[in-house]
Amino acid sequence: MYKKDNRIVATLDAGGTNFVFGAMKAGEFIIDPVSVPAQSHDLDLCLQNMVNGFQQVFDKLDEKPVAISFAFPGPADYPNGIIGGYLPNFPSFRDGVALGPFLEGKFGVPVFINNDGDLFAYGEALCGMLPEINSRLKELGSTKQYKNLRLHSWYRFRHRCRYRQQPEPRRQLMR
Repeated sequence: MYKKDNRIVATLDAGGTNFVFGAMKAGEFIIDPVSVPAQSHDLDLCLQNMVNGFQQVFDKLDEKPVAISFAFPGPADYPNGIIGGYLPNFPSFRDGVALGPFLEGKFGVPVFINNDGDLFAYGEALCGMLPEINSRLKELGSTKQYKNLRLHSWYRFRHRCRYRQQPEPRRQLMR
């Protein structure tokens, strides 16, 4: 879908210990990752490290990214870019931080933040295991085609595929 999109988007893998920044173009990373400590216990330090990380990414690029996009664990008001609530890995964000507007003000590009689990599922549906699962189902003669991937469905699917390919011996009931 994005293989022909030549716009550059700055990215962030926001972990409680480290932030890993990057940049993508046409669905591929185009720079080596930039890693900085998250300092999630201290809001000012955390935000400064986030700005520094994105600035390092911007400095490595020949052209300015059109956006910043990243996943962040919830709870949050994602459409408005506000992160807050009980976040075990980000205690300094518990009172709510307008992260999207803050980064937009610093870098002058739109900022898109969404739930890490939701974005993982979306990415998997577009480019991950979902197309492979549907292909394997078709090879097995099934007419079932999934439009989304739920974890328990994946485990049931894997079990059925293994069973059809190599049935496990039945266990004898003990009396």
